[in-house]
Amino acid sequence: MRASRFHLATLKETPVDAEIVSHQLMLRAGMIRRHAAGIYSWLPLGLRVLRKVEQIVREEMNRAGALELLMPSFQPAELWQESGRWDHFGPELLRLKDRHQRDACIGPTHEEIITDIFRREVNSYRQLPLNFYQIQTKFRDEIRPRFGVMRSREFIMKDAYSFDLDKHAMQRSYEIMDQAYVRIFDRFGLDYRAVSADSGAIGGSTSQEFHVLAESGEDAIAFSDQGDFAANIETIEALPQDGERVAPGVAMQTVDTPGMHSIEDLASGLGVSARQCLKTLIAEAADGGLVALVLRGDHELNALKAGQLDGVASPLRLAQPEQIKKVVGSDIGSIGPIGLDIRIYVDRSAAQLGDFVCGANEKDKHHIHANWGRDCAEPEVADIRNVVDGDPSPDGRGRLRILRGIEVGHIFQLGQKYSESMQATVLDEQGKAVVPFMGCYGIGVTRVVAAAIEQNHDEQGIIWPEALAPFQLAICPINYHKSELVKQATDDFYDDCIARGLDVLLDDRPLRPGVIFSDMELIGVPRRVVFSERGLGAGQFEYKGRRDSSAQDLPLDELTSFIEKTLHLRQ
Repeated sequence: MRASRFHLATLKETPVDAEIVSHQLMLRAGMIRRHAAGIYSWLPLGLRVLRKVEQIVREEMNRAGALELLMPSFQPAELWQESGRWDHFGPELLRLKDRHQRDACIGPTHEEIITDIFRREVNSYRQLPLNFYQIQTKFRDEIRPRFGVMRSREFIMKDAYSFDLDKHAMQRSYEIMDQAYVRIFDRFGLDYRAVSADSGAIGGSTSQEFHVLAESGEDAIAFSDQGDFAANIETIEALPQDGERVAPGVAMQTVDTPGMHSIEDLASGLGVSARQCLKTLIAEAADGGLVALVLRGDHELNALKAGQLDGVASPLRLAQPEQIKKVVGSDIGSIGPIGLDIRIYVDRSAAQLGDFVCGANEKDKHHIHANWGRDCAEPEVADIRNVVDGDPSPDGRGRLRILRGIEVGHIFQLGQKYSESMQATVLDEQGKAVVPFMGCYGIGVTRVVAAAIEQNHDEQGIIWPEALAPFQLAICPINYHKSELVKQATDDFYDDCIARGLDVLLDDRPLRPGVIFSDMELIGVPRRVVFSERGLGAGQFEYKGRRDSSAQDLPLDELTSFIEKTLHLRQ
């Protein structure tokens, strides 16, 4: 490809509304352009990367025995009503009516459609196992789309669905997909981890997420420093801390704490550590009342765990200030468990504290030297916090370490959730109708592109992993339009690269070398070859890898062999 014929729409300045690196660089490199919140067009450069991702996914899905099809984005409401998700999916489901006033939606996922296809097309156990997949556009009406294509409303996803006769066969299909995902992410060339996860709105039992590690990741994932355990922190049990509760000391006192409404303010103002303070959160109860959730000051509430407690509304909803004031009689920031006349759940770590600080349920007042069992009843204990770095690993092997990750893949064992509700059956060997077991397997194709950039960039721009780069090699001649010697050497090398089937970009634009080099670094081409009159006169060409700190001059007669070796071509 010649740059003069390619729409290379780079920007010098970083758009002010781009919040994270991938969003900034995708706009600056001319990969995407925004039309509305969470809605983007993919320009030629971005589409080349997107297709590289799709091709790897497609090859490994085919290798795993999955069959590609294409399902509609427009989905009739009747199918979602059959599965029970029409009223439960939430506002992310874009609902609409057609000209005949029939309810429908734009699909965020395709469990209902694929189950409908299955029940129409498959009737015998002899046709199993089956695994269908597609690479298709989805739509989720995010309340706050942000971070470019990382959390957009419209996105491209690979979704696959397996059907098996029994639970054991479903497990086998799940394992095959797990192995396929490992091959896919290995081929992407990204640093990633597979972790146990919650199934969320999709449903089912066992599920696993695939995260690309990056400091900007929205998810916190934990790993054992001595074992193989790995999981999203929202699913990990926080084991009890070592040691016994400290015996009560001096009598509890109530002190004035004006303006101390946060744990940080309280700890600083009283000269204590945050871990010695309690924070009391008030959530809505399932019966319409309120319930208290008490944690240590240095810990964070795990909404998933708390929402599963008896009597707590699910999903978890924190109460509004006016509700709290009416029931508790105190403002947020001065609430504590002592004398609180609602149901109270206390996290394990908080229940182990002695001589703690907590709100006195009176504005600008707190208790100090408070103790369970002396100043209030022994608590109802539950695991309601996120694990933190250094917590014991649930597998008993070492301590947990926390990293940030970007979720780019998720695989589920759905069981019979959809096949049963939508009455999809096949006949077994005895001619009896049985409900098949399903699996679901997704990869966020557009999100992979952004995650790759988040993990691979520097001050100059993108540094693509080899498999995802839009071009393998950039040819950057100096004075291409002025020097016949440079033009001839450049064209000969370019023609040879094209004959070899390489993805190569010849930057034949009449621009200064500095501008050309900057563009090539910005868009992340892994390799750069430069021809100049001076270099050719000395029998040399210049080479620089995108991750190299400096360029090097190499013998011109070794150009072909060097490129073959660098690109791992057969000589």
